[in-house]
Amino acid sequence: MKKHNFSAGPCVLPQEVFLKASEAIMDFNESGLSLIEISHRSKDFVEVMEKARSLALELLGLEGKGYSALFLQGGASMQFLMTAYNLLENKAGYLNTGTWSEKAIKEAKMFGDIMEVGSSKNENFNYIPKGYAIPEGLDYLHLTSNNTIFGTQIKKFPKTNVPLVCDMSSDIFSRQLDFTQFDLIYAGAQKNMGPAGTTLVVVKDDILGKVSRKIPSMLDYQVHISKDSMFNTPPVFAVYTSMLTLEWLKDLGGIAAIEEINEKKAQLLYSEIDLNPVFQGFAKKEDRSNMNATFNLADDRLKETFDALWKEAGINGINGHRSVGGYRASMYNALSLESVGVLVDVMSEMERKG
Repeated sequence: MKKHNFSAGPCVLPQEVFLKASEAIMDFNESGLSLIEISHRSKDFVEVMEKARSLALELLGLEGKGYSALFLQGGASMQFLMTAYNLLENKAGYLNTGTWSEKAIKEAKMFGDIMEVGSSKNENFNYIPKGYAIPEGLDYLHLTSNNTIFGTQIKKFPKTNVPLVCDMSSDIFSRQLDFTQFDLIYAGAQKNMGPAGTTLVVVKDDILGKVSRKIPSMLDYQVHISKDSMFNTPPVFAVYTSMLTLEWLKDLGGIAAIEEINEKKAQLLYSEIDLNPVFQGFAKKEDRSNMNATFNLADDRLKETFDALWKEAGINGINGHRSVGGYRASMYNALSLESVGVLVDVMSEMERKG
């Protein structure tokens, strides 16, 4: 039985993407060779890389607007370092909304003065700070759009003249935004795009080349741009699968279409959390993530019964992160509304049993 996969990452992917990717592993483009054994400099794979980069810009509405798309390695964790290496000359601001923000802050402190413009640590990151001041003269302001562990999501981004850097690892391509407000976006593929192994970076070309430090080639965005994201051997399978997922999203109707589906999934699950006395939501209602719903049992003595029910229903990956406890249902783009309905049915049954 195919599981209903609510895992926080690596993520659920569309079935058609699995099928095409598996075929390419055996025989890519009827070449008689596997995707993972051909030269990354071959015409066939260069076309894959070019198409993946082009689709990313097209879907974000950034085509022809002075942005470059890169598929790099090292995960979002490498981008914590690279953003600061390439952009931080004197001082940067960071909004601290959870574990990944804290990791980004730690890396950036090696390169300059870091100011926390706001933090929700006082309530275990169950809300998004608002009304914080953004000082003039910052090299950039770093935000995390969606907090996978705590289930919060920025709904409104600040209006500022300071360049905006955003970690969108867990909600990239999931909702419509004016992406031109961001100067640099990065996102690990394994939440909404593909398997682990590559990271999408979308950067405005004119913000680069302004720091005085020397940047190692492998960490220099300008080097990767000049080499069309092929400076070193790319993670061919992860890039190819990401390309297939972006094609799937485009065929579906793009971000506008998937956002409508994601809204329905989130409304269905959060409605059950709010109406069912067996469960309690973790994140503040106004900041709830449409990607990661975090919730707890009102009575932990029911845990054994609930765990048995959702496992029997073929549900996978809803255990909460250790820093929050309880449960976390990740509803990335490829998760079906039907799967969310199965979880809601289990929660309703739990109420009847309780």
